[in-house]
Amino acid sequence: MRVGLILSEAFTGLRRNASMVISVVLVTFVSLTFVGAAMLMQMQIGAMKDFWVDRAQVAIYMCTAISQAPTCANGVASEEQLAAVQEKLDGAALSPLIRDVRFEDRDEAYQNALELFGDEYASVITPDQLNETFWINLVDQQQSDVIFEAFSGTDGVEEVKDQLQYLEPLFSALTVATYIAIGIAALMLVAAVLLIATTIRLSAFARRRELGIMRLVGASNRFIQTPFILEGVFAALIGSLLASAAVIAGVHFGVDQYLRGRVEFVTTWVGLAEAWIVVPVLILIGVLLAALSASFAIRRWLRA
Repeated sequence: MRVGLILSEAFTGLRRNASMVISVVLVTFVSLTFVGAAMLMQMQIGAMKDFWVDRAQVAIYMCTAISQAPTCANGVASEEQLAAVQEKLDGAALSPLIRDVRFEDRDEAYQNALELFGDEYASVITPDQLNETFWINLVDQQQSDVIFEAFSGTDGVEEVKDQLQYLEPLFSALTVATYIAIGIAALMLVAAVLLIATTIRLSAFARRRELGIMRLVGASNRFIQTPFILEGVFAALIGSLLASAAVIAGVHFGVDQYLRGRVEFVTTWVGLAEAWIVVPVLILIGVLLAALSASFAIRRWLRA
């Protein structure tokens, strides 16, 4: 098979259908950019979950004088109730699940509140209004339900809270955004496949006389089909490279230089290392889809 002749035929087809090729490049670029964004968002969600799951704590808030929970009918949690909670945490049933426990008394909670809200709140809140709290780090944060079951409804315990619950709305919003990006990418990829198939059919129609002569002189189907497949692959490859460049630029300028310094509560961000992982996947998706759609289109046209 003459490689030079095949490449010449492929570039001739690209030149004759320049407007359609540009359309394929643009649609492939947009669709694969959404695919890359969805992949990076999923990586970001995974990194954030890994970071916060490892650091999130379960808090057992003891009753205060102003607590309204049914378990706080006797007012402030007594020393006996505090000791009972500590004993239960140290017991054989729960201790294997717990990495460490830190007890925060009212004075410590008061100082932490002033550091958080400022000294101007010193006249608004008093230590008696704040909960004494057991802060628990679990070996496996997914087992926080065990702590809920063990202490919910216990006298002297106002509430049991898992800090990870505060982040669930954020994770859910990011997951929905990922699904939206995947949906848009899927629609755009379908459009790219149809455009590639249309481009190949137009190119074949424009060269129908040449193809007829090739058949008469005994050219194989593989020799006839290969230039058309290369046309689709070249166009999709350009779109894939543009999408890869957009993904890398988005991570570099959008994440590294903008978000990383402005969104303080997110300490783990995806970076260029993750972007470079996405790049070959985008190129592979673009080339494979183009090759398959072009091959299918030219085979159907030749059989017609």
